[in-house]
Amino acid sequence: MPATDHPDPPSPRSRRLRAAAFLLGVGFGGFFDGILLHQVLQWHHLLSGLQGEVYGDLRVQVMADGLFHALMYLIASAGVVQLARSGEGLRAPGAARVLVVGFLYGFGAWHVADSVLSHWLSGIHRIRMDVPNPLFWDLLWFALFGIVPLVAGFVLRRGTLPSQGWPATTAAWLLVGAAVLAGAIAARPADAASSGVVVVLRPGAPAGPLLAALARSDTRILWSDPSGAVWAFQPGDGFDTIDLYRRGAMYVSGGLVPAGCAAWVADTRTATGAR
Repeated sequence: MPATDHPDPPSPRSRRLRAAAFLLGVGFGGFFDGILLHQVLQWHHLLSGLQGEVYGDLRVQVMADGLFHALMYLIASAGVVQLARSGEGLRAPGAARVLVVGFLYGFGAWHVADSVLSHWLSGIHRIRMDVPNPLFWDLLWFALFGIVPLVAGFVLRRGTLPSQGWPATTAAWLLVGAAVLAGAIAARPADAASSGVVVVLRPGAPAGPLLAALARSDTRILWSDPSGAVWAFQPGDGFDTIDLYRRGAMYVSGGLVPAGCAAWVADTRTATGAR
């Protein structure tokens, strides 16, 4: 009979390897959501579904997103530590399969848990906050990034990976690299888009230094909120995103409040108008 890739015995190294892959999958899933939904598409913030004056402050929403990413850094770091402690487990038969399956389980489990806890039980946000039927988008996201990875992991767990070209160390480096790259993207300041950028100042930071720096470029003010804590600019020559953080910015958006964020700040724009 041909040799098959049997499940690994439940040794401490094997359990550590599974835990490492699962944690890396959870961390990558959180970064994936945060980067795509909070930063790129800007369909929602972590706490966009909560009502109340404090949650209407964009600085509170951005801070919550930052704390969420910090939690993902901790989870991904725990996965890297567990992977480093696996030692000989990386050279055990079937180790590559264990890593890939664990990663898929972690990625899928994160999206299932996020859907159930965040979208449907607590309602702190939905996938899209600006559509008449948010449940459709919730279910679509749940199926694509929750159920599909879990099913793929289950199928792969019962099968095999090719014996050639899939050493466990390669799989380990790929998973760690994916998590590290996602974390780096999440931490990277957004580039100024030609359509405009939104800048949120840190609590207590005056707008004067920021405006003085921008006055030396061709940057144009589009609007601001009544408190002077949130500004929208049309970038010009000499616009420096990094310099904005040195002058009091807490968050710099890559685009002028697209999609879901536009609905979230619509009242602010109506109240202040363009400037």
